[in-house]
Amino acid sequence: MDTNTLSRPVTVTMQCMHITIRQAGVEDHERIASLARETFVDSFAADNRPEDMAAYLEKAFSPSIQAAELTEPSSRFLIAETGGKPVGYARLVEVLAPPCIKAKKPIQLSRLYARKRSIGSGVGAALMTACIEEATRRRYDGIWLGVWGKNIRAIRFYSQWGFVQVGTQPFVLGNDRQTDLVLWLPLDVPPR
Repeated sequence: MDTNTLSRPVTVTMQCMHITIRQAGVEDHERIASLARETFVDSFAADNRPEDMAAYLEKAFSPSIQAAELTEPSSRFLIAETGGKPVGYARLVEVLAPPCIKAKKPIQLSRLYARKRSIGSGVGAALMTACIEEATRRRYDGIWLGVWGKNIRAIRFYSQWGFVQVGTQPFVLGNDRQTDLVLWLPLDVPPR
């Protein structure tokens, strides 16, 4: 993924909420780490053991790890803000896709989270729109993701956007080996 910034910040108004989507920079590493930890805990703590959650949070969402991920050329973070405050984020990343993805140039949506109080307010839709626009602009032929099979709300959200299940893959949370559904969304990339 090249290091060009978004062609323009995306601003949308949904359900009485003004949402701005912008590309995150390395200076946002602490903001992303805090937002990532908060949204991951809100999404999964009730259904997982505390020791597995703690191990995963330390491995995946420390400020230093987020700083490193923000500087990876293959990674793109988008932050959703209202009134200058972060309410959600997404990460697109070029990684080796699982064998069930049969595309020439796919990109992974590795994270898309909204703060608990912002769920249902359009933050997820604004982030998804920005991710699809970014992937299309960069000429990816589709977006794939892994979603926990027990996360019914997320599965419903992705299916509303046209994602379909094409396989499964393991996900390790601490010491707990879980199964993620692999979802795929083909993109219509215009010819050059």
